[in-house]
Amino acid sequence: MAETTTGRRERKKARTRQALADAALRLFTERGFDNVGVREVAEAADVSLSTLFKHFPSKEALVFDLDEDIESALVAAVRDRAPGQSVLHALGDHMVRTRTAVRTDDPMFVLVESTPALRDYARRMWARHEKTLAATLAEATGLPPEAPAVTGLARFALEAPGIAAAGDDPARTMRDLFTLLEHGWASTPLAREEDHPACRT
Repeated sequence: MAETTTGRRERKKARTRQALADAALRLFTERGFDNVGVREVAEAADVSLSTLFKHFPSKEALVFDLDEDIESALVAAVRDRAPGQSVLHALGDHMVRTRTAVRTDDPMFVLVESTPALRDYARRMWARHEKTLAATLAEATGLPPEAPAVTGLARFALEAPGIAAAGDDPARTMRDLFTLLEHGWASTPLAREEDHPACRT
């Protein structure tokens, strides 16, 4: 009985959280982030203001309702990778699967990019994910958490979706970016001095 009650409570919390996130996105998209108060979001979701803050610590967090899920998935992609699969390949496959669907004309993307407060929040959010991902990469490989290979891969992996989203084929761009991470820039014109105009005499 206790398990059934707990399950029911968790489902109710999930529904409330989703209702708040949906109401926030609708109101922010229609009227602009700065023109909507958190009390209006709570009323639109038919919950109290105190309930809203139990689920979301700030107004900005309402837009990024999957923040914790994204971080958990990044950690799981590394820790639960297939036997014999490298950390780099596991992370690359995960990013192609989960982070290439957002396009620059997506309402959420437009909302975030057009709102300075949300852009700043997104940067802070990704910085938190970067620290967690770097710690997970270090744990998986035995490298020190401050090793350039660890911090560099964590940083680049989290920047890659923004680069991929601007391309015509985000999934292919993401794969190309991780191929560069694996093989480096040595085979590209970026690393060949003779291709630089200043070197042609």
